[in-house]
This record gives sequence, C-alpha cells and structure tokens, in this order.
Amino acid sequence: MTPVRLPAWTATLTWKSACFIVVMCCSLAAVLGALVHVEVTRQTVATAREKALGRLLEVSRAYEEGEPLPRGSWLDPVGLPPELRALAVSGRRGTLVADHRGRPTMWAAGPADGRALATTVDYGQSARTISGLDNAIIGSSLLAIGGTLLVGAFAVTRVTRRLHLTAAVARRITQGDLDARVDDPRTRTPSRHQDEVATVAAALDTMAGSLQSKLESERRFTADVAHELRTPLTGLQAASELLPEGRPTELVRERVRTMRQLTEDLLEISRLDSGSEVVESDLHQLGRLVRRVVRASGTDCEVVVVRDAHVETDRRRLERVLGNLVANAHKHGRPPVVLTVDGPVVTVRDHGDGFPDYLAAHGPQRFRSGGGKGHGLGLTIAVGQAGVIGARLEFRAAEDGDGGGLAVLSLPGH
Repeated sequence: MTPVRLPAWTATLTWKSACFIVVMCCSLAAVLGALVHVEVTRQTVATAREKALGRLLEVSRAYEEGEPLPRGSWLDPVGLPPELRALAVSGRRGTLVADHRGRPTMWAAGPADGRALATTVDYGQSARTISGLDNAIIGSSLLAIGGTLLVGAFAVTRVTRRLHLTAAVARRITQGDLDARVDDPRTRTPSRHQDEVATVAAALDTMAGSLQSKLESERRFTADVAHELRTPLTGLQAASELLPEGRPTELVRERVRTMRQLTEDLLEISRLDSGSEVVESDLHQLGRLVRRVVRASGTDCEVVVVRDAHVETDRRRLERVLGNLVANAHKHGRPPVVLTVDGPVVTVRDHGDGFPDYLAAHGPQRFRSGGGKGHGLGLTIAVGQAGVIGARLEFRAAEDGDGGGLAVLSLPGH
C-alpha cells in the first residue's frame, strides 16, 4: 500500500503552529463552553424545578380542600411522562422536563389517593435562554479562535521569516560566499535580551567569520609559500640545464618540472580561492575550441560533435578546464578517451576504473588522488575555473556498461 504523501506546505512551521493554535483554542473553548453550559443549565433547571414544586404544593392544597384545580393542573393527565407518573403513584414527588403539546414543559407530579396529581410550568423561555447561551458561546469561541490564529500566525511568521533568512545565509556560505551574514538587529546591542533565533543567527555569523578568517589565512599561506618557491625553483631549473646529459640529469629535470607545475597550480588555486578572478568573455564555437584543446594536449583523443553550439565564455579558462580533464583522463584512466560536444555540454569519457566514490559524491579534494598518484589539484582547478565562467562540472560513472569515468561540463548556452 502506497503511503499518502502530504503537500510540502504541511511540513512548514507556520502550518504546524496554526494547527496547534487551532487545536488548543478549540479544546479550551470546548471545555469552557461545556462548563458554562452545564452550570447555566443546572441553575435554570433548578429555578424551574423550584417554581414547579411550589405550584405543585398549591395544587395539592386545592385538591385536599376540594377546590377546583388551577389551570394547567390535572389528575392523571394523558401527557404525563410514564416515569414521573410511576414516581407519583409510588408516593413521591418529582419533576421532569419534557415536551407537552409541542413546547418544552417542566412537569411536577405528586401522590393523590393512589393517583398522580400533576401540574406544568412553561419551560420554553428557559430553553431559549440556554440555546441562546450556547450560540453565544459558539460564536465567541469562533471569534476568539480566529483572532488568536491571526495573532499567532503573525508572530510565527515573523519567527519563520528570520529562520528562512538564517537558512538562506547558511546556504550562501555553503556555496562559498563567506561574506554573507545574518546581521540580526537583536544581536547588535549586547545588553538586549536575545531569543533563540537571534542566538542561532549570532552563532552562524560567528562561525562564518571564524571560517572566513581561517580560510583566508590558509590561502595567504599557500600563496606565500608557492610564490617564495618560484624563485629558487626557477634557479634550480636553470642549473639543471647545465648538468651533463644522462639518466640522473633527466630525473632531476623531471622532478624540477613537477615542482614548478605544483607551485603554479597552488598559485592558481590561491587566486581562485580569493574570488578576485576577472572573466574575459567572448563568443566561441564550442566544437572548434574542443578540437584545439585536444591538439594542444598532444594526446590521442576522439572528438565527437553531436550538436555544435556557440557559447559566450572565457576561452583561456575553458581551455584550462578541458585540458585538465583530458590530462586526468589519460593519467588516471585508460584509452580511448572521447570528448563529446552536445550543445553547450561537453563530456570527457575514459575507459579506466572510473572516478572514486568520494570524488563523484563530494567533488575533487586537494592532495588526494584515488589512483594513488597525483595531487588532486588538476580537477580542483578545473572545478574552480568552471565556477568562474558560470559552468557546472560533474563527475559520474559511465552508464553504458563498459566502465570508465565521465566528466560532464555544462556551459551556459548562448
């Protein structure tokens, strides 16, 4: 059996608060209304009973003295309720509210020589009073519920609006906007008492400030280290060119090139982290640009253009992204490597073991490589540069059964 799925708005705090207020108001109104109804009805019935019993005494006195019975009094009347008749015949007196000739009536009956002597008192006015009181209770309860609901909804909406603002700021921080702050007015004055929402907002702002400070310190440290390494590495590379040819010299030169590339990558990541990159956009034909990247890489790749497109983007940054994806496919995957252009979407497919689970789920991480080699900076730079040009880069497993990794770059269409 498929469970019933409620609409999304039923999960909101406003809806739940409104339901709670309505339920509590209805319960309170029902309890108070019942108590008032019972008390007023008891007093009204008691007054009518005293009046009926007093009239029954007068009728009994007239019957004992042989005088004519007053109007509305009878001996064994036809309309007398059976249970009251039985009570009078047994020698006791009693009262009972029942309809008589279509009207609410208070009956009073007592014994009279083995028979039932009864009299009536009009109960219509008392019944109308109780009915009017019930209607007044219901009307006032509805008005009270409506007013309370409006006031409660207004108060809850103010709280939920602040919660939505806090959540929106948290999402902006998650997306990389570390300058985002809630800046709740209640947190500006230390002497002012704060509610729970203001406490959460203040904690979020403090966390964002601390995180921004730590990341900025790490970025500056990385940039400073990479910048300081450039000069000695340049000298080391120049010195390696003076070494005699041979296997040891080749190893030294390879290690120096690796160190220089790592230093350049760290500097580029630092610039991306700073958010100061300037995009120089122009209109480019995507298929032609992809072929140029493949030729520049010097690797064996197949380019398939399903549907070419023109995109407005920064050519240098896009080539950097595609070049890193191609290099990663050849370094960590296996040929054939296929680049497919389908509109503003470019896919890079290899036939290796596929991307690690952490990379497909959380994206690339610096200095972590699923294959045990590399530093994870190439894909990190690719994701960063894709974000600068407004593109989205995703890493998936190929779904055609041949295995391999699939990097999908979605560009804004022109």
